[in-house]
Amino acid sequence: MTRTPGGGAPPPPGKDPAARVPTLPSVPAQPGPPAPESAPAAPASVPRARRTAFAEGFDRLRAAATTEPGRLRILGAVLALLVVAFGAVAAWQMTERTAAADDVLNRSQPLSSDAADIYRSLADANTAAASGYLAGLQEKPATRATYEKDIRTAAAKLVTAAANSEPGSTSAATIASLSRLLPEYKGLVETARANNRQGYPVGGAYLRAANEMMQQRMLPAAEKLYRTENQRLGADYADARSFPWASLGLGVLALAALGWAQHRTYRRTNRVLNHGLVTATAAATVGLLWLTVSHTVARAGLDDSYEHGVRSLTVLHEARIASLTARSDENLTLVRRGADTRALEDGSVADAYEWGYDHQIDALRTALARAADLADDAAGGKPVRDANGFMKVWKDRHDLARADNDSGNYQAARDRVIGAAKEPTSVCFDNVDKALATALTHEQGEFRRAAGGGLDALTGVPAGAAVLAVLGAAGAVLGIGRRLSEYR
Repeated sequence: MTRTPGGGAPPPPGKDPAARVPTLPSVPAQPGPPAPESAPAAPASVPRARRTAFAEGFDRLRAAATTEPGRLRILGAVLALLVVAFGAVAAWQMTERTAAADDVLNRSQPLSSDAADIYRSLADANTAAASGYLAGLQEKPATRATYEKDIRTAAAKLVTAAANSEPGSTSAATIASLSRLLPEYKGLVETARANNRQGYPVGGAYLRAANEMMQQRMLPAAEKLYRTENQRLGADYADARSFPWASLGLGVLALAALGWAQHRTYRRTNRVLNHGLVTATAAATVGLLWLTVSHTVARAGLDDSYEHGVRSLTVLHEARIASLTARSDENLTLVRRGADTRALEDGSVADAYEWGYDHQIDALRTALARAADLADDAAGGKPVRDANGFMKVWKDRHDLARADNDSGNYQAARDRVIGAAKEPTSVCFDNVDKALATALTHEQGEFRRAAGGGLDALTGVPAGAAVLAVLGAAGAVLGIGRRLSEYR
């Protein structure tokens, strides 16, 4: 008989043992102490601020730098960047210097010479007008032709200068003023000439008005234009000759970095040469040497063109202007016949044009002495010496004409000046002017030769620097890539 675990007899079939268990009466719940308040909920977690791409990139870079492949990649990028920066800056700076040297040769100096020619043409036209007035009916066709040629030259040079000047600049305003005054001056001269040929004394008043317009307005404006163009020439010289310090510094830095990289590679691999890095070093070295040598040669050529070209041209232009002004004053002394006076420092009074002649002759003498010192060869020195000799003869003959005029012999003084005498001062002036023109032509050639050589030395440097930079950067990347392949 099967017993239950408690030891009793099993329940009969169909009967639930739990049915015999009596149900205990429910006990009412006794009041207890109040339940404690529930604890506050834990705060929700605050999301972390998202990091910037730069910070994440920096972390990755820092992590990469702890491994040799990562360091090699960084090194390759830095080397390539340095070489490319060197080539780009070198190409940029040498492009600027090439453009400035080209401006010196083909723009600034020609415009400066054109401005000097404008001044010379105006002064020569004024001289020819006074000479023609003195000759009256005996005016020589050559004198008239000289006057017309000078007027045409001045007009043509003004057109050229206007086309090459910057709109709104000081030079443009000066050119416009001269272009407006030139027809007015020519009208006054023609009126003076017409009255003089008819014997009317009023012609002298018109000639005086024309001369005052020339001396007080036109020639100062032409001189201002000449000074302005000379300043621009000086600025172009400064730009062309300035050292490319930025590109030179980057070139040295790139070479130093490439040398350090090769030394590092040798220490870690015991390999003497890395073909890629050697190629990059060679390209950077060639670029740096080309840059240094070409700029040095160009600078030497430009210095030579300035010392033996521009300086001589400037002095010769000053000498020619002084001779033209002296000739104009000499003619106007006889035209005005002492009507214009000038108070001197000692209290005395002198004829204004006689004083002007003496002043300009002194300026001519000084300029010729400076030109002789600057002349560096026989071809440039001979015409200067010739001009100095003609100037001395001119001064002696002028003193004779002045003596005749002071003694009341106006006709003899006039003949000594305009050409009726055996040895007139006009011949001396023409000889001085021709000698100075010869010297100017020679010095212009010297300038173009030296400046052209300087410009040629810079030819191809910008493009060459760019090509070498690309080659050097490619070599650096390939050289480092060769080392990286050993880790794969």
